[in-house]
Amino acid sequence: MSKGLSYRDAGVDIDEGDALVEAIKPFAKRTMRPEVLAGIGGFGALMEIPKKYRHPVLVSGTDGVGTKLKLAFSLGRHDTVGIDLVAMSVNDVLVQGAEPLFFLDYFACGKLDKSVATDVIKGIAHGCELAGCALIGGETAEMPGMYPEGEYDLAGFCVGVVEKERIINGKSIAPGDVVLGLASSGLHSNGFSLVRKIIERAKPDLGADFHGRSLADTLMEPTRIYVKSALALMQALPVKGLAHITGGGLTGNVPRVLPVGMRAVIDAKSWARTPLFDWLKKEGGVAEDEMHRVFNCGIGMVIVVAVEHAAEASRILSDSGELVCTIGQIEKHAEGPKTIVV
Repeated sequence: MSKGLSYRDAGVDIDEGDALVEAIKPFAKRTMRPEVLAGIGGFGALMEIPKKYRHPVLVSGTDGVGTKLKLAFSLGRHDTVGIDLVAMSVNDVLVQGAEPLFFLDYFACGKLDKSVATDVIKGIAHGCELAGCALIGGETAEMPGMYPEGEYDLAGFCVGVVEKERIINGKSIAPGDVVLGLASSGLHSNGFSLVRKIIERAKPDLGADFHGRSLADTLMEPTRIYVKSALALMQALPVKGLAHITGGGLTGNVPRVLPVGMRAVIDAKSWARTPLFDWLKKEGGVAEDEMHRVFNCGIGMVIVVAVEHAAEASRILSDSGELVCTIGQIEKHAEGPKTIVV
């Protein structure tokens, strides 16, 4: 008589999954907000809407890390991609004027390695701390045969809240308004399919010095989270529009917040592009317009304010730790591209 099969024989280790849940609970606990009623461990997490909101509107966002994960696998670095995961969703929610409330993650792999998964989720928890939102749940899926050995995929889900009358939708943007740019921390989590092609062509030593740190460290620098500084600005003065500069770059993302008949004219010489972008352009032979379509090129968040608020907005953002530049202005324009980089 043949031996009976178990789930472990099929490649799924329930005990390893249970051990992971226990390992991550202390990190999730550090992200808790007073509105959380029930978090990790149940079938669903419970959270109240903060009582300060009179007419709350919920704002949701979801995203992943993309092929930056392939570089993380090759380097054996799993401690920062969780920050990327959180950043991609909370920054998107933020541009509606919303305060991120809670975050859920989905971690999928072929065979669960508790050590690797713990590093990833520690990064997710740290990202939630930076954003001020609670990590209240998630899912770890071990699916034999679905992923190559040593690889995994990530997805993140954020819910935020904004006062109905304070939703930022870009409708008030007018000619003469000022476009502010907040510096990115690097590539963030976009364009890595092209980055990997450039690495394949250039064959650089990723461990070698690259302007004071290794090229690997520079490439893997996690996405900057702009939540706390932007929320502080919104509390202080009217913000007309925000754009998170992700895939599509400045030319693809700024138009998403502009009303009909308006365009943004952005001066690419108004900020210092970091050496990484120049290296990618040179080694890949990438055209300048393609650079601005694929990468953030040094600007991770764009904020549109009235000209009379521009100086004060820059001061508030600088005091919050952001590197701020005035990068352009809004013009009336009926036809043609809604954002041009000159």
